[in-house]
Amino acid sequence: MSLPTSVTVRALTAVTAVCALALTATACGGTKKSSSDQGPGTASTASADPGAALKKDLKLAFLPKQINNPYETIVDNSGIATAKELGSTAKEVGPSDASASSQVSYINTLIQQQQDAILLAANDPNAVCGPLKQAMAKGIKVVAYDSDTAKDCRQLFINQASSEQIGRSLVQNLGKQLNYQGKIAILSATQNATNQNTWIEFMKKELALPAYQGMQLVKVAYGDDDDQKSFQQTQGLLQAYPDLKGIIAPTTVGIAASARYISSSSYKGKVVVNGLGTPNQMRKYVKDGTVAQFSLWDPKKLGRLAAYAAAALCSGQITGAEGQTFKAGDLGTFTVGKDGEVILGKPTVFDTSNIDGFDF
Repeated sequence: MSLPTSVTVRALTAVTAVCALALTATACGGTKKSSSDQGPGTASTASADPGAALKKDLKLAFLPKQINNPYETIVDNSGIATAKELGSTAKEVGPSDASASSQVSYINTLIQQQQDAILLAANDPNAVCGPLKQAMAKGIKVVAYDSDTAKDCRQLFINQASSEQIGRSLVQNLGKQLNYQGKIAILSATQNATNQNTWIEFMKKELALPAYQGMQLVKVAYGDDDDQKSFQQTQGLLQAYPDLKGIIAPTTVGIAASARYISSSSYKGKVVVNGLGTPNQMRKYVKDGTVAQFSLWDPKKLGRLAAYAAAALCSGQITGAEGQTFKAGDLGTFTVGKDGEVILGKPTVFDTSNIDGFDF
């Protein structure tokens, strides 16, 4: 469409100024938007430039489930260190509790601070969506890690491993330890935690297979990623089910609390504890015979990958569309999968044979 001849040079100058302001107001270096961009939570391959230089002086903010969670402290500190390596800055902020809405006020503050990217482990997949969509509308990139948001509330989800692989492998490991017989329970984090609930669904699917007909899941308990509550939930499970044979705790806080209770009780050697934990938390319980094995990925690598992914988004190298690739330094090259998921790798099983080789 052509402009009418009455448009003045002054008007054209004003339009140009408005456009310039709009571009400079966009966070993360103003990644160009094309006509095929579909709005918050979606990605367009048209605006990605894999060869773009990685931007410096970015502001990244890590928002964990709760600020005092030992596992997430490791993840976030690694991400902060990685951002510094890349010539940018990062910080960790967050609530002291893991309730569904506890992260909302922090997201709002980060928007006001005009962060370039918000990286968060969601306590609830939907409670954080409103403010995250506002952040994306302002050009702030959103990367979920460890625990996902709803898919339209972020550009990427950095998953530590395949959710199906995590859930099924925990049941498989416990099944072998119990010779596929006996009552078991799951000690989870919060009832709304996306990652926990996804893993538990795959645990139940695995338990439905014929090989596990001798095993019975009697209860899913919730310790809210609180050490004392998880300790009490373990005690409650064993009081309610004195013939319980195994506990799966897919949370680092939960497995450590559960092991601590059992280590000083009459159930030591009688109840198998398995799940997800860090070597430094679990070392003493492995060495005193309370826990034979547990699993996890390297949380330092998870934080590092999240920082690289955020920087790639902010630099326009990727938009979060399936099939796009980006480099993550010494971790290698990663491909964005369906729904913006990026998988770090397979979990590691820790036991007496290898636990002293790890320090995190």
